Order: sequence, then C-alpha cells, then structure tokens
Amino acid sequence: QLQLVESGGGLVQPGGSLKLSCAAAGFTLDDYAIGWFRQAPGKEREGVSCISRSGAYTNYADSVKGRFTISRDNAKNTVYLQIDSLKPEDTAVYYCAAAYSITAHQVMCVVGGMDYWGKGTLVTVSS
Repeated sequence: QLQLVESGGGLVQPGGSLKLSCAAAGFTLDDYAIGWFRQAPGKEREGVSCISRSGAYTNYADSVKGRFTISRDNAKNTVYLQIDSLKPEDTAVYYCAAAYSITAHQVMCVVGGMDYWGKGTLVTVSS
C-alpha cells in the first residue's frame, strides 16, 4: 500500500520552530516531486513549498519565503520542512504530497497535480 506519513506537528509559540517530516511507505520517493501544502480552517488548501526529484529545485509561497526550508533525503525516503519564525497565521494542517515526475528538475506545487497525499499533521502557533 502506498502511503505518505507526515509527522512533527504540534503546538508552538510565535517565533518558534518545527521540523516536519514526510516519510513514504510502499514506494520510493526518488521518482517523485514532493510538495508541502497546508489548509487552515475555512480556507482552501495551498501550496507552501515544493522540491524536485533531484532536490536541486525548490519553490516557496511568498508568505513563507525566508522562514521555511524544504529538503529531501532520498536514501531515507523522506522529505522535510523546516519551519522557523512561526506566526499564528501559519496555523494549519500540513500535508505532503507526491507527484510522479519524468524529469529530475520539475517542481510541482499545484494541489490538482499531485498523485499521492498524506493525512496531514497539525501545526498550531499560539501563545
């Protein structure tokens, strides 16, 4: 069974940091571009950060540039999202998703373009 499992969410104070992980089970992430998305209550799911198969290309939403860092370790079949300087508006369920990618440098950050989704991990930023 193909699965993506997110972990690392939690309650953190404004200005704090978290590191989210996205682990794949049942398939290898080597062939997939990966995206982190989030969905806040009452809002649509949005792309936060995405990374190519090779890891050489990344993309960030303007709202998180300079605070979030995406990375991947294909040997561990895991993608990470380091989130720093957290703000209350970052509160959301964070999802990782995989998009099969023919090219090593393609970045996919579109909700409708992803093939597999995890169930999400909740990040709450509050004092």
